[in-house]
Parts: sequence; structure tokens; C-alpha cells
Amino acid sequence: MTSEQPFKIAVPDDALALLKRKLDDTRLPDEVDAAEWAYGAPLADIKRLVSRWKDGYDWRTHERELNAFPMFTRTIAVDEFGELDVHYVHQKSAAKGAIPLLFVHGWPGSFLEVTKILPLLTAVSADHPSFHVVAPSLPGYAWSEGVLKKGFVAEHYAELFNKLMISLGYSEYVTQGGDWGHVLTLAAASKYGPEHVKASHTNMPICDPPTLSENPITFLKCLIASFTSREREAAAASLDFFKNGMGYVAEQTTKPQTLGFSLADSPVGLLAWIYEKLVAWSDAYPWTDDEVLTWISIYWFSRAGPAASVRIYYEFAHLDNPKRARFPETSVPVGFSFFPKEVMQLPRVLLRAQAKIVFESEHEVGGHFAAYEQPSALVSDLRTMFGKSGPAAGVVPGCTGY
Repeated sequence: MTSEQPFKIAVPDDALALLKRKLDDTRLPDEVDAAEWAYGAPLADIKRLVSRWKDGYDWRTHERELNAFPMFTRTIAVDEFGELDVHYVHQKSAAKGAIPLLFVHGWPGSFLEVTKILPLLTAVSADHPSFHVVAPSLPGYAWSEGVLKKGFVAEHYAELFNKLMISLGYSEYVTQGGDWGHVLTLAAASKYGPEHVKASHTNMPICDPPTLSENPITFLKCLIASFTSREREAAAASLDFFKNGMGYVAEQTTKPQTLGFSLADSPVGLLAWIYEKLVAWSDAYPWTDDEVLTWISIYWFSRAGPAASVRIYYEFAHLDNPKRARFPETSVPVGFSFFPKEVMQLPRVLLRAQAKIVFESEHEVGGHFAAYEQPSALVSDLRTMFGKSGPAAGVVPGCTGY
């Protein structure tokens, strides 16, 4: 393991010039009449974004803004996979007793998702706890090195996270994540809790469906449970997502390399592939064109290239033993935040059977990208869960948050 190295994003000028040439040479498809969003990303939206990307968007301005965050790299050895150079944000709080928190993003996200909650989490006040925040880029995302060996799955991510936290002096810590961050932080809690991981919070609680043979009590509870109107609405939305929104999963879990050629070579293909999810998975969030383009540019300029980001789906889909892959078993306290436009929402009775659930919060607005869409709401939940009178108060010895 190497020592921590300060990191600044510095996209080469020739990479910017190549992007400009590719955008200039774009050939867009046609579109059926009145398609709107039914067929995917609308042609008019992509035309507008491509035009902005070519002739108005200034990456260097946004690069400088991103470089204002404290970023670092460190090489970490992962069993069976050797050394990986990991990019991460590490913001310490001024509070003496701040709680170390590991924040993990998913796809199609990045470390960018932590940027809005970072100042809130590290703020010092007698009224709420403060956190030391570590937000790594997953291997193959942003400026973390990609993995070129088969089989890098939850246990390896967990090992990487735990070694990173320990290297930063945080031998005991809590976690927060959504999307893949939900799966991977709970994998860390499963493997390294309660010795190192003391509690976990997720804004996308999902799990495998129960079976009568393996989970008879939970299965029967689900059969006889009475669901709230919100749970019924969420179930209907989730079923619609499974029917109409899972095409990306089918491709990324089966033939990610085929898709990868388009993502790696076509900035417009990458833009359309991710933009559709940003809009469809958020709760009427008012995306500006520059926000979208910064989000996509992080993928385009990433160290391993955008194709590397989708391979995680294949690896998890081909696990030898996929049992509890979506909600790894853990004994540490777990908290849930429910946002109404999250793409997958399961009955509470099923989720509560997965772990020791000590905190739940329902929100009226917000979608899949909670840390970015509703930063104050998500941080409020973490403050409540880990605050002085919260259900997970004092889980990290000597780190009360104050």
C-alpha cells in the first residue's frame, strides 16, 4: 500500500480536442413522431446537449470546481487482484469527535454525488453530529484504476474499502450508499462488521425475494401483510420499471464489452445512455445542461474509460453463489431512507427481515440520486440516525460526532 498522494484532475488538451472532433462528426438517428420518452432519450434533448457540449460547455471551468474538493489517490492491494490505484475524496471535519463515514456511489453515478452533501456532513454544530467523509471512486470509475481480471465482486470491493479506511486512520467507521453503494457498503458491513464497520445507512434498500423453502417466515409475512397506499404505489412503479426500464441491466449483465465499444468511442452514445437514466430515475430534478455534461464528462475522461464502469453488472450476475447478493447479511445496525421515485422499492416487511433495522425515514420528494437531488434530506437522516439521541448514537467508540 502506497502513501496518500494529492490529486488534481488535469484532462490533457489533446483529449479535449479529440472530444470536440468526435462531437463535430456526430451522426444522430431519426425519431418517430411523438416519441417523447417512450423510446428512450429524446432526439431534441440530445441535439441540444451535443450542441452545448461542442460550442458552449467549458470543461476547464468545471474541472477547476471539482479540483476545489480534497482529492487523493492511494494504491491498495486486493487479495487475488494485486494493487489498484484508487481515487477518492477525503474531507475531514473540524469536530474533534467527528464520525468517520464511507460514502459509496453506484452506476451511473460517481464521486460527484458526494459533493453536495460534503459541506453538510462536515459542518460542526452542537445541534447535530459531524462526519469525516471518505468517498472513493469505484475501480473503473472516474480516476480509479480499472480491474482487468475476472471475478472482482462484493468481497473485493469490501476489502478495498476497509483497507482504504484503515489507511486513513479510521479503523472503525459507518457507511452510506445507494445503488451499487447499497450492495457494496453492506458487503463491507457483512465482512468487516462489527469490528470495523459499525453501522450502515442506505437510500436504496433492496434485497432478494424470499422463498418458502429458504425464508418461510418472511415469505408468509409478506403473503399476509397489509401494505400502505404508498407501498402499493411504489410496488406498481417498481413493476413498471422491471417491465420497461431494465434493458440496460440485460445488456450490462450479459455482454458489457459489446456495449463498451459504443460507450468508449462515441461521446453521444455515452451521453444518451446515461442521460436517459438521470432524467428517468430522478424526481423531476431540474437538470441543467452543464450539470449533465459534467456528469457525462467524468465518465468520458475517466482513467479506465467508460466501458469499465458497466462490468460490475456482469461480475455480480455471474456469481457462483448469488444468495443474498443484494442485501449481504450483517449484524450491524442498519438505517433506511425511502425516496418516492426510487426505481426499485420493496415491501417494508421484507426489508425489515434482512437486518437489525434501527432507523427508517420516508420522504415526499426525491429519486435515485438522493445525495445529489435531496442533499439536505439525506444528511438530516444521517444526523438523526447517528445523533446524540439517535438509534445508532455512539456506535463508533470515541466518535460521537461532536
